[in-house]
Amino acid sequence: VRLVESGGGLVQPGGSLRLSCAASGFTFSGYAVKWYRQAPGKERELVAGFRSAGGSTDYADSVKGRFTISRDNYKNTVYLQMNSLKPEETAVYYCYAIESWGQGTQVTVSS
Repeated sequence: VRLVESGGGLVQPGGSLRLSCAASGFTFSGYAVKWYRQAPGKERELVAGFRSAGGSTDYADSVKGRFTISRDNYKNTVYLQMNSLKPEETAVYYCYAIESWGQGTQVTVSS
């Protein structure tokens, strides 16, 4: 199982980014997949996720209405669309599935 995140970067407050998590060694469509983030000095927290292959989603209250998780089963990739980003959302964002973590991608929200 290998997870590779991409799409992070520097964005101004109010801006948008789309993160990608590409999987190899298994098929995303059969499993729950989650996005977490960890800011400096803070614990890792759940941002959004698919509960299972059925497609039901969960979001942290702080991101509801601004973030959207989706997946492309053909590309075996899960996405996190993030809109209206805030400076306090600066963090390393991680993809998680089948007890495996990706290496993370840095998101910095700053003017």
